[in-house]
Amino acid sequence: MDLYSVLQYVLFVAIVTILVKPLGGYMERVFSRKRTFLDRLCLPVERLIYRLTMVNPDVEMTFKQYATCFVLFSLAGTLLLYAILRMQHFLPWYFPRYHTTPLSPDLAANTAISFSTTTTWQAYAGENTMSYFSQMVGLCAQNFLAGAAGLAVGIAFIRGLARQVSDTLGNFWVDLTRALLWVLLPGALLGALLLVGQGVPMNFRPYSVATTVERAQQVIPQGPVAALEIIKNLGTNGGGFFNANGAHPYENPTPLTNFIEMLAIALLPAALTNTFGRMVGQPRQGWLLYCVMLLLFGCGLVFVHHFEQRGDRQLAGVDFRHSRVQSGGNMEGKELRFGIGGSTLTAVVTSNTATGSYNSMDDSYTSLGGMILLVNMLLGEVVFGGLGTGLYSMVMAAAIAVFLAGLMVGRTPEYLGKKIGSAENKTIMLYALAAPLFVLPLTAIAVSTRLGLSGLTTNTGPHGFTAILFAYTSCLANNGQNFAGMSVNTPFYNLTTAFAMMVGRFGLAIPALALAALLGRQKSTPSSSGTLPTHSFSFGVLLTTCLITIVALSYLPALALGPVLERLLFGR
Repeated sequence: MDLYSVLQYVLFVAIVTILVKPLGGYMERVFSRKRTFLDRLCLPVERLIYRLTMVNPDVEMTFKQYATCFVLFSLAGTLLLYAILRMQHFLPWYFPRYHTTPLSPDLAANTAISFSTTTTWQAYAGENTMSYFSQMVGLCAQNFLAGAAGLAVGIAFIRGLARQVSDTLGNFWVDLTRALLWVLLPGALLGALLLVGQGVPMNFRPYSVATTVERAQQVIPQGPVAALEIIKNLGTNGGGFFNANGAHPYENPTPLTNFIEMLAIALLPAALTNTFGRMVGQPRQGWLLYCVMLLLFGCGLVFVHHFEQRGDRQLAGVDFRHSRVQSGGNMEGKELRFGIGGSTLTAVVTSNTATGSYNSMDDSYTSLGGMILLVNMLLGEVVFGGLGTGLYSMVMAAAIAVFLAGLMVGRTPEYLGKKIGSAENKTIMLYALAAPLFVLPLTAIAVSTRLGLSGLTTNTGPHGFTAILFAYTSCLANNGQNFAGMSVNTPFYNLTTAFAMMVGRFGLAIPALALAALLGRQKSTPSSSGTLPTHSFSFGVLLTTCLITIVALSYLPALALGPVLERLLFGR
């Protein structure tokens, strides 16, 4: 591993770790309605919003009410975005000369569901399909709203674990408003200014047409790129303004912008571990979860970098070593601006979170390098993850580890002083089984039908199987990445991936809220000599082992048919 990559990885981890505590403390103050330095600006706007929407911020909601508001809000956003996409040719800033890709009903529905669930799965080329109005009023707005809704659910989940003998989880509309005003809007404004300073466009000019030295005409898309770019990362969405996403020089012009955008993805989900520890009154619990996340994240970096730097040993006579005159390694599908290090950092960050903002083509990674990215998503957004979703995914995994530990010692499992009984276990198992129960059957249907196989326009065999598995895993993880060699703009894939997105969003959030409600009704019991310390090193080892074992038991046969078989057959 070269020195530049090591320094980049270490600096990234160091900055995230340093900012976990102040950002976590800030979010705890925001959602506990304590004083913050932004209150002077945000409180009047908050009061105006409540007055216009007739929301009483002092009325709290039960689990069912909170979940219903979350689902209805997402549905309203989906329908509004669908209408904008279907009517964009009647709306401002539509250039029929350049927006040549039609939005069919199934593609528009897929895109609307994609952005309202923070998946931002894109079966279209943004610069050839979306008008500026659709990008800003439709997609950019949903990046804010869907991200804030996910953060609200995460806070409600923490609140349920922190409370005792309570039937309420807070007020969805209050949490949503505060997530927007105090967290996402200020962060997006600051981040957009940094990106504009680095050369990311922010305008509403018509597309430019340039004449090349060969006298050919080249169309150069313009647009409000910076506004969409920062919130797609900060809100853990990932939908690119351009088809090439983070590999496009307008979205991601320099190594510094790449580093800033990766920080924007990871900072808030990582800081939520500290928010969790503060709200439950046990900061060490939050640090334990963060350390497990960091361990898995570091392993991903090391393995992906190793496999990509090693390259394809089947190519005789090719020098894959890094030197002053070459980057070495597997550079297929990667940007020379970022090299192996910048591409690996982005690939690992985005596959561990609900943000498909890649800057290199996953399809071109080595079989084992691509497998690590796939496994990151199969873990279930537990390493940082999406806004809110990453935290409750990790806590759900911790609850499974507590249950297994309880079985081994013959005691009723407890977490944060609350018992994991029959009802709680059923909810946790429903959450844990949701992904394999949908990812694997959808993959099986796709690889065994003509409609599914028709999407494999470039690769077949084990690599094609991996592409299909990767697609459904990405959609259910609300991630949005895909193997570029797969054509997914068909009614079959538009409908089946949309179904996976909805399961990944609502099929996981609702059980998480249900568990929070069950635990919130309990009274915490004091720790005793027989209580399993869930903030200890040994529990961290148990949790990490549990996560890896769950993925192996659920997906090892599928991985064996895809990337592992590809590695054995082709040596990559």
